[in-house]
Amino acid sequence: MNSLEANIRVNSTKGQLNALRNNGNVPAIIYGGKDQNEKISISKKLLKILIEQKNFFSNIITLNVEGKPQNVLPREIKYHILNDEPIHVDFLRVLPGVKIKIEVPVNFINHEKSPGLKRGGVLNIVRRKIELRCPSEKIPESITLDLDGIDIGESFKISSVNLDPDVLPTIQGRDFVIATLAAPTVMKEPEKPAEAESADGEEGAEGAEGVAKAAEGDKPATESAKGDKKEGDDKKPVEEKK
Repeated sequence: MNSLEANIRVNSTKGQLNALRNNGNVPAIIYGGKDQNEKISISKKLLKILIEQKNFFSNIITLNVEGKPQNVLPREIKYHILNDEPIHVDFLRVLPGVKIKIEVPVNFINHEKSPGLKRGGVLNIVRRKIELRCPSEKIPESITLDLDGIDIGESFKISSVNLDPDVLPTIQGRDFVIATLAAPTVMKEPEKPAEAESADGEEGAEGAEGVAKAAEGDKPATESAKGDKKEGDDKKPVEEKK
């Protein structure tokens, strides 16, 4: 379980919040349960390290608010529209027995042991995350699917996932598909034999030579007509005097 140091903040104006951010901190709020909302600030540097880790939104974090530990779950992060830096975080209190909705990522293992993938099959992931309803103390970090022995044409459905009895998918009433192992969509064309390429080249050369000879032997009809003209054919007829 990850942990962060947090300080209570009393600033609320835009100028005070900007000053807090300029000092390397991020304003945040803790809400949920019977206790009042708490305005806090946390280190932006340490927060970014946690954000870069996998499953940030499905991992419980311990916030040490001025020495008092609280288990929370990240629910929302707001980013600056220009530099993409985190500028505010919402944390939900984790209380025993309280059920919450949460999206849990799907993780695949043993790719190298799948006969379908070895034969060129493609893993088609239909759902990369699955929304669950579960007690906050039983949130799974991820849903792990084993590809060992999986062949082309087989699929993973939610019924094949081993979940705690208190952990239920929010989609009820149908056994939805999480991923399938499909046949390859692109087949590689066989290479053309070298002999066939050579034969085609020779035939092309001979064909070109034949066309050239035919062009030499066939003279245009206009030239032949000019050669057969007799002397005087070009003279104009003389009109007779009446």
